[in-house]
Amino acid sequence: MAALEQDARGRMLGRIRRGLRRGELPESVASGLVERLKAHPRNLIPARSKLPRAEQVALWKANIEKEYGTVALAASEAEIPGLVADYLASQNIPAVVRLAPDPSITSLPWHDRPLLSVAAGRAEGTDVVSVTPCFAAVAETGTMFFPSGPHHPTTLNIVPETQVVVLRQSRIVGAYEEAWDMLRREHGTVGDGPTGTRFMPRNVMLVTGPSRTADIEQTIELGAHGPRRVHVILLQDEQP
Repeated sequence: MAALEQDARGRMLGRIRRGLRRGELPESVASGLVERLKAHPRNLIPARSKLPRAEQVALWKANIEKEYGTVALAASEAEIPGLVADYLASQNIPAVVRLAPDPSITSLPWHDRPLLSVAAGRAEGTDVVSVTPCFAAVAETGTMFFPSGPHHPTTLNIVPETQVVVLRQSRIVGAYEEAWDMLRREHGTVGDGPTGTRFMPRNVMLVTGPSRTADIEQTIELGAHGPRRVHVILLQDEQP
């Protein structure tokens, strides 16, 4: 399979070179590009993200709430199904949820809440609530990262009117660059080509609170292009 992928890659690059009317790059130029890809150079990181750990977490929470998201705290994984049920009841939302088919979500003790109807898989048009894991969250803006994949269909972030997000506190970082570093480190795989290319997830959604627009008479309308509600359950998995 790797040989076939490498052969297809070679043919594709060959077509591009022919279109540009040039051959392969000289080794002196190619080696410089390879080193740049490996190093992932970055620009300045804002000082607002360089805070003591407790202040980073507080900044993330303040930013997500500023953007119409809500947050509940969980001291353990066992509390999460109850917190989901409590939130749905407080919003008068039917207790029927679509879970991301991720072991971190499906292995939670949902059986402790028999009044919750749960099923795992991609979101369908009739789904009202999704429960998804969050890969990482960025303190400087409150933004959450959702890479797509077999365990996290993208539809779960878009179709239901209510998205409940399970975020581990240890996955909150200061700046965007740190979240991308985590993604490369944990999801990337080194290819067979000379560049050592890392293949990222096909889609990474960045979400900062509910979907909204102010196109109509400059009035904020929630749920314009996705969830009307984003509720985050923050699992406190770090020592104080």
